[in-house]
Amino acid sequence: MRADRSSESTGARLAWLTDIHVDHVDDGGAALWRGVAGAQPSGVVVTGDIATARTVRQALELAADAVAVPIYFVLGNHDFYGGSIARVRAEMRELTRTHARLRWLPEAGVVSLGAGVAIVGHDGWADARLGDVDGSPIALTDWIQIEELTGISHEERIARLRSLGDEAAAHLARVLAEAAATHAHVIVLVHPPPFAEACRYYGLRSPAKWLPHLACAAAGEALVAAATRFADRRFTVLCGHTHSPGEAQVLPNLRVLTGGAEYVRPEVQRVLTVP
Repeated sequence: MRADRSSESTGARLAWLTDIHVDHVDDGGAALWRGVAGAQPSGVVVTGDIATARTVRQALELAADAVAVPIYFVLGNHDFYGGSIARVRAEMRELTRTHARLRWLPEAGVVSLGAGVAIVGHDGWADARLGDVDGSPIALTDWIQIEELTGISHEERIARLRSLGDEAAAHLARVLAEAAATHAHVIVLVHPPPFAEACRYYGLRSPAKWLPHLACAAAGEALVAAATRFADRRFTVLCGHTHSPGEAQVLPNLRVLTGGAEYVRPEVQRVLTVP
């Protein structure tokens, strides 16, 4: 696991975006990125659902040209629509290796911002471990738009979703330990919330029929383990996916912020000042 030290500084202003779905916007997100550049951040963090499999690379390159600062990102389920998880991730690995300002965090590893602050992350996946997965009547578009989730039985799909969640948790366990060993504050990017209490559905606590499709329980377990082990470190988790804003203080040193979103109206969630 390599560490990316390219943005070390004495401080940072991070513009956080999530679920921007720029493929739904007529200008492809150009106005959004002009607004981000106007906020004068030293970096941008994006917690998934940027575009689709066909357009996500182009969308990221447009963003990098517009803001001219490092962009640290993870992918969401929509970023694989019309394609495959394996192929899109391979493209993001190659993009991270060749583009100076684009950093897909599963490839970038631990990114140090200096002054004791690091960023890590993984796409994550709603892993069907919370809520009532067998009783849920919800049928997701993922199951017909993402190659690895199509044409399989309910039981096979649950097993695949849990495997994706376990993959995210294993990566997080490694990078959280590496980051916390040398940084006092670790910022974690994931797409789906890692805890039920961070999942909101139209502003309310998510009902049991939706939770299997909204939360990554395996990632939550990895976060709790790291925060418990490194009790003198601070962990801030940024996530999206639910399109409803929320906040959860899971442990005294583990805080989760869930971003809200509306289709066709992408916006900056907030600008985080990292001392």
